[in-house]
Amino acid sequence: MRFNDITGFDQLKQSLIAAVKVGQIPHAQLWLGREGSPNLTLALAYATFLNCENRNENSADSCGICASCYKYDRYIHPDLHFVFPTATTKQITKREEAVSSAFLKEWREFLKHKPYGNLADWAGELGAENKQCIIPVQEGRNIIKNLSLKSFEATYKVMLIWLPELMNVSAANAILKILEEPPEKTVFLLVAQQIEQVLPTILSRTQLVSVRPYTDAELIAVLERKYGMPTEKARQTALLANGNLNQALRMAEAADQTGQNAFRNWMRLCFKPDVAALIKEADRFAGLDKETQKGILQYGLTILRESLAFQHLGEAGTRLTADALEFVRNFSKVINERNLALLSDVFNRTYYEIERNANPRMAFLSLSFRIGNLLKLK
Repeated sequence: MRFNDITGFDQLKQSLIAAVKVGQIPHAQLWLGREGSPNLTLALAYATFLNCENRNENSADSCGICASCYKYDRYIHPDLHFVFPTATTKQITKREEAVSSAFLKEWREFLKHKPYGNLADWAGELGAENKQCIIPVQEGRNIIKNLSLKSFEATYKVMLIWLPELMNVSAANAILKILEEPPEKTVFLLVAQQIEQVLPTILSRTQLVSVRPYTDAELIAVLERKYGMPTEKARQTALLANGNLNQALRMAEAADQTGQNAFRNWMRLCFKPDVAALIKEADRFAGLDKETQKGILQYGLTILRESLAFQHLGEAGTRLTADALEFVRNFSKVINERNLALLSDVFNRTYYEIERNANPRMAFLSLSFRIGNLLKLK
């Protein structure tokens, strides 16, 4: 991962590069950014730049061709260490064995294909969708062990910890000393999404790097250039995703499979209600993959949010194209203070059920009837 691979954020990139060139490299950094932001990818690009063998005073990025960059690009550099939340799986059934080093193959695939993914995405990659993923106490010991060794070939040893807010208290306590006084040329990069859940003892020992969400323009550019999305679709998706690239990709996939018109038709069937047609809709939803099902539910939550904005602020308060705005204008007529929170709750609850492998046909059919009843609530 290189800085040039990440659209936008020029000011932050330049600041990071300039600091490295003058040797201002904090030994413990907390890269904070909400889900769907490039906090993880920027941290990886920073680590790549830090150890690039062709870096000089004129470098504006890592070279991408030296031995270090080659290994960093594949996440196989011997001086790049990863720690991330884990859980037991069918293959690894003992908690003490379910540590990051046992899942490096899956982690590298995750970084290649879903670098903007969330914990649920990672749990799916891990094969632990119905289990709680944490960073256990064993990881604290492994961090100390790995960093006590001399560097194999890099100038800096890098320890990247993804989602430190999920670190077991005992694991966090075990690394406090090395986090505060690490071996020479050792850098901790802690990549977090929810600062309020990071232990104060960890926060006090790190320097904050704040990573904002994508702007609409940046998100449109990413969707067009990297994912080959047509301009109008990229614009509509970006407006609804509100800076979250992970959400944008999920909603785009859902739109590909179902189409926005299909969602609107579903809402009309719920309102009638047309039971026979809703059963067919539930069958159709059940035939989609899980990520698309979740994308449909996420789109529904977004439409609820935009309907509320339209009611209170009019067209100026929405983030919609003309086509979607017309639907929201009509849909908002059946949204009120009594049913909005309840509708959000049933969408969120169904999302939770789908994420945990509930029967999708029954989940969507039940949701359809609940939506129909709530839309008529005055």
